[in-house]
Amino acid sequence: MVIPVNNKKHKERKRLNAKGHSQHASKFMNLKLADKTALVSGSTKGIGFAIATGLAREGARVIVNGRSEKAVAKTKEQIDRTVPDARIESFAGDLSTAAVAEALVQRFPFVDILVNNLGIFEPKPFETIPDEDWRRFFEVNVLSGVRLSRAYLPGMKQRNWGRIVFISSESAINIPSEMIHYGMTKTAQLAVSRGLAQLCAGTGVTVNAVLPGPTHSAGVEEFAGQLSGGKPFAEFEQEFFKTVRPSSLLKRFAMPEEVANLVTYVCSPLSVATNGAALRVDGGVVQACF
Repeated sequence: MVIPVNNKKHKERKRLNAKGHSQHASKFMNLKLADKTALVSGSTKGIGFAIATGLAREGARVIVNGRSEKAVAKTKEQIDRTVPDARIESFAGDLSTAAVAEALVQRFPFVDILVNNLGIFEPKPFETIPDEDWRRFFEVNVLSGVRLSRAYLPGMKQRNWGRIVFISSESAINIPSEMIHYGMTKTAQLAVSRGLAQLCAGTGVTVNAVLPGPTHSAGVEEFAGQLSGGKPFAEFEQEFFKTVRPSSLLKRFAMPEEVANLVTYVCSPLSVATNGAALRVDGGVVQACF
């Protein structure tokens, strides 16, 4: 689940290192990604943008993706400003469609790292979700990643190295009653990622899913407004963790960079023993040890 950012609080959290809030280091961790090419679908904002920035900071050549030329150009400019030596390329297009995915693969035939981040969500009562919405959510959230994985996995196996990461959600386990169709797609991603990992047994290719919890992200103010009834963010946040996600151990929204930190590691050669896993970065929302 993704929750909108309050810009003032977002900046304050990045400035202060208190109450468990993380500082964002400007230096890379040397995850040995300098010779790798990564594609991050849906990476013009939010978690996808943070992942693309993290991979670029680690030296990877990164292909960013969004639906419009304007969006991807802005993203490239932002990352270039943050990471002066970044190697950023871009592809504009809706990767939930087969034709656009094919065009992407023709332009970029090989990648070492594929992060399937593209996704949509919308709160809607179950009784009012039409068949077309169920199909649309499956096309965008599941089939987009299936198509890209099908296109790039053979090359990864041939080169005996690759990383595929599906950005799922804690909603895959805690199915949200306000958007069951979204939860369904997030659970499906876990099945796909585990199945692909098993297909890659004994190779240098790993496939994993990462499950963020409630996360700050720009561009989803409408979603929060629908849940909060227009309340101030501070009041909404307090009520959210009291009534909607009371099991949270973090007791605040995670920042996109905090999710990206885990994803960047999983994409690296150092994560070779992590395979076929559903890795939670949910702030402890899921009440289980495993």
